[in-house]
Amino acid sequence: MEPAFQLGHGHPEAAPVFIVLLIMFIALFVLICTAIKVLIFCKISSKAGYSWALGLLMLVPIADIILAFFLAFADWPVQKKLRKLKQQQEKPQT
Repeated sequence: MEPAFQLGHGHPEAAPVFIVLLIMFIALFVLICTAIKVLIFCKISSKAGYSWALGLLMLVPIADIILAFFLAFADWPVQKKLRKLKQQQEKPQT
């Protein structure tokens, strides 16, 4: 007695179904990874002092690379405020 389902053995319609399921799984995985990536960059943009919506640029193909470089090397508004506060504290109060 043979098993009810064997891929490639007597069931030619099984291969297209498997391929479709595999493509659907890969598409879902890519969608989840993209959503996580956008969420992370929205949070980073927000904590840096920029609008959270800046993270949505991760959905644009070339802008995602530019945004990563911008966040890595730009002078963040949070850093500017911190520098200003430190300068105010260092001034002698007369």
